[in-house]
Amino acid sequence: MSRYRPPQKPGAKYITKEGENFLKKELHRLWKVERPQVTQSVSEAAALGDRSENAEYIYGKKRLREIDSRVRYLSKRLEEITVVSMPPEDQSRIYFGAYVTLEEEDGKKVRYRLVGPDEIDPQRGYISIDSPMGKSLLGKSVDHDFAIKSLAGIKEYCIVQIEYLDLVNK
Repeated sequence: MSRYRPPQKPGAKYITKEGENFLKKELHRLWKVERPQVTQSVSEAAALGDRSENAEYIYGKKRLREIDSRVRYLSKRLEEITVVSMPPEDQSRIYFGAYVTLEEEDGKKVRYRLVGPDEIDPQRGYISIDSPMGKSLLGKSVDHDFAIKSLAGIKEYCIVQIEYLDLVNK
């Protein structure tokens, strides 16, 4: 049995300025703060002698590999993404960065923001433009009805409001 997994489809290469700043801060923290601390603890653990049974050394090396992997990913990702800081010309339609208020069948209102895959945060209502909901919303305008098929069944929504709050015309 093989462990082959087909490559994932690349996510959208867009990010908000807020998301870019978050990724840059994470990269800085990993490279300038965490990695030097872990490197120091690994070298101290190595100085104690037998490395084969030294848990601090083994876990420190593992953490260094995790940090290096994440640093490589963030460095590469920051080079290839496009920061979207301007709202679209047609603000009556849903595009990247839009805050969208939807009304469910039962009258309950929910609010989402379409962001890139690096910024997903369900607690804040940030959904990826690559998600089924995000793809369904793209290009739609107010009063448009649409349905989404999910594990719970088919849910119907109506678009109530579209805003571009953080993207300001300059």
